[in-house]
Amino acid sequence: MNLIEELRWRGLIQDIMPGTEEQLLKEMTSGYIGFDPTADSLHIGSLVPILLLVHLQKAGHKPYALVGGATGMVGDPSGKSEERNLLSEEVLLKNQQGVKKQLEKFLDFDASKPNAAEMVNNYDWFKKMSFLSFIRDVGKHITVNYMMAKDSVKKRIEGDTGISFTEFTYQLIQGYDFCWLYTNHNCKLQMGGSDQWGNITTGTELIRRKAGGEAFAFTCPLLTKSDGGKFGKSEKGNIWLDAEKTSSYLFYQFWLNAADEDAKKWIKIFTFLSNPEIETLIEDHEKEAGNRLLQKRLAKEVTLFVHGEEEYNIAIETTKKLFANQDVPVESLSEDDLEQMEGIIKFKFDAEKIHSGIDVISFLTHSGILPSRGEAKKMLLNAGISINRKRVENTQLLIDKSLLLHNKYLLVQKGKKNHYLVSVE
Repeated sequence: MNLIEELRWRGLIQDIMPGTEEQLLKEMTSGYIGFDPTADSLHIGSLVPILLLVHLQKAGHKPYALVGGATGMVGDPSGKSEERNLLSEEVLLKNQQGVKKQLEKFLDFDASKPNAAEMVNNYDWFKKMSFLSFIRDVGKHITVNYMMAKDSVKKRIEGDTGISFTEFTYQLIQGYDFCWLYTNHNCKLQMGGSDQWGNITTGTELIRRKAGGEAFAFTCPLLTKSDGGKFGKSEKGNIWLDAEKTSSYLFYQFWLNAADEDAKKWIKIFTFLSNPEIETLIEDHEKEAGNRLLQKRLAKEVTLFVHGEEEYNIAIETTKKLFANQDVPVESLSEDDLEQMEGIIKFKFDAEKIHSGIDVISFLTHSGILPSRGEAKKMLLNAGISINRKRVENTQLLIDKSLLLHNKYLLVQKGKKNHYLVSVE
């Protein structure tokens, strides 16, 4: 298997150092990616580096996952506009344990295999190193001119906030990680996001100057969404890999709600489906885009990979419960079910108006669901409004507290695609 060819068609290669592809074809190669332990769970932004390690191992190479116990205490200026909050040793330890537990779900750590995954923590080799020994043994090999030329440093120096000495030295610390792994584990490859290219190449340069060796690297593009939004974020914030932080249902819904253009890109990146399978899937999707075949398969594959079959089935059941046809009794929805709904518009409405009773046309216009009384009446006459999954046919219907679910909510549907959860407060 040609790993680089595989990653290229999936859209996972941006920068690559000369000789990297040849090295991976020549012999089993050890490669690593660093994970930032700023939380006790990884989020879906970490899925790309995880998948790079999985592909590396599938191709017969040996993956190393480096948890940055030391670098987590310093902060990386790459892609940042301001200084990051530094974490205590106690918090970092808790976060590292959480990250390790998650990575063990995706990589094979069976020590009996020659390409078994290994986890390392750079705090282990930095904790005994003094500042003087660091500047003598590491700092003397890299010039300030070389460090200043990095884009991540230049942007911060030219910006309003500047850069602290702490973050300025980050590339040396990450570079030493690569050098240490090269020297102690024969690790010849580092991978990461394209914003890490400067730090990674500092590592290959340190290996060349300090260890007299040759190392390799490639990066993958940073993911964006077609609407300009930040990948990996929802209304509720980060999409975590820990089901305690982001339920399997909300995780599934994130992928299900992907725009067509994003789904076409993400199905190559986040699944292990073959090129022919994906091409066929895209063709079938485009024949009837409204069926969202692409999004459903993407959501299924990623949810199975991260959460397993049992959680995937729970996500499907919850989805059916929340968005199924009118035959599913709305009374079966719990308060948690209603509050966890994603992909719908949520807003609050004045309880006093509901408790005293308000006609349906006034409710639709005062709530902003429809812009005018005329539009509301027209939509009602065309059977385009449902409240609590019941089609509203009476334009004189009174909306009062007898219609509230759990004495608080109304589920409103306008047309086929517009869903609203109204909280009466």
